[in-house]
Amino acid sequence: MSRRRRQRSRPKPFPKAARKIGLQPGALVYVGAPREGRVSIEVFEYTATELREGHDAPVENALVTPAEGGIVWVDINGVHDPSVIERIGRHYGVHDLNLEDILHTGQRPRVEETGKYVFVVMKMLRFDPAEGAIQTEQVSIVFGERFVLSFQEGRHDVLDPLQARLRKQVPRTRFLNADYLAYSIIDALVDNYFLVLEAIGERLEGLEDDLVVRPMASQLQSIHALKRELLFMRKSVWPLREAISILARSESRLIHDDTRVYIRDLYEHTIQVIDTVETYRDMVSGLLDVYLSSVSNRMNEVMKVLTMIATIFIPLSFLAGVYGMNFDRSSPFNMPELGWPYGYILFWGLALLTVAGLIWFFRRRQWI
Repeated sequence: MSRRRRQRSRPKPFPKAARKIGLQPGALVYVGAPREGRVSIEVFEYTATELREGHDAPVENALVTPAEGGIVWVDINGVHDPSVIERIGRHYGVHDLNLEDILHTGQRPRVEETGKYVFVVMKMLRFDPAEGAIQTEQVSIVFGERFVLSFQEGRHDVLDPLQARLRKQVPRTRFLNADYLAYSIIDALVDNYFLVLEAIGERLEGLEDDLVVRPMASQLQSIHALKRELLFMRKSVWPLREAISILARSESRLIHDDTRVYIRDLYEHTIQVIDTVETYRDMVSGLLDVYLSSVSNRMNEVMKVLTMIATIFIPLSFLAGVYGMNFDRSSPFNMPELGWPYGYILFWGLALLTVAGLIWFFRRRQWI
């Protein structure tokens, strides 16, 4: 499959919202990449010592009331079925406007606080080596006093380590606060940003080495592709800094003081991601300069070689032209060398001496 065809298969970063034109606010219409299949739901009900899991559960299993002192985490993988999102949202008291934002996958990362829950929108980024591009999906998080809802566009393994930690950590003292579980989900997504940056960094290093050794036109396309990916990643990560800052400074009763310490650390991680993205953007701009300099230097080397060859052959052409005029030797004013028995050998000796003299002159001037 050609590179152009592979790029066409990449999901659009800004889904079209033409289906929502003319509808009333809060209309539940899915806006995003076309998806098929049923929505996968995972339910985790736990207390300090007990844990019950439900994988690929029906919608009814997600409509539960947390036990006394317990927490419910419902992880919805797939938001392309508005009826499922509506039923779950209605049960946990999520406003229609927030449900609308969950179904519209082109939202800007942000945080909204209400009296009953906190609504968080952010992007999950993955680097696809086959496509050579960053894949993005929207993740929406709603957490209240005793429940956490996470909405993903598809099923991915980013949250698997968190689920494994939830199973092994007994007693689950920290996880008994829904805000800490929500923080852990956001932290897992931000940690995945570093994996994306690591993959981009490896591509930058490899591309820089290739540019120095042998610059090619295809590398220029790779530079522009990396520049576009980093710009897209910057647009996805930069608003997240403000959103996490709002969480850290929030006075909501749903966010405990113990969790704010972790959120402030998460804010520092976000700053680190942004700084790395900006550094890589500068490096990509530098790679463009390296490419242009390498191409220019290569062109200069080619021109230098051609110029030296032309310079060497100019006197040889002159000599060949002079002795190729074939004048009549009977006149005393014509070239006597044409009648010498060793005139041909003398001509080549003179030609070789001229070439050697020019090469010596070039080396003395350090031109070669």
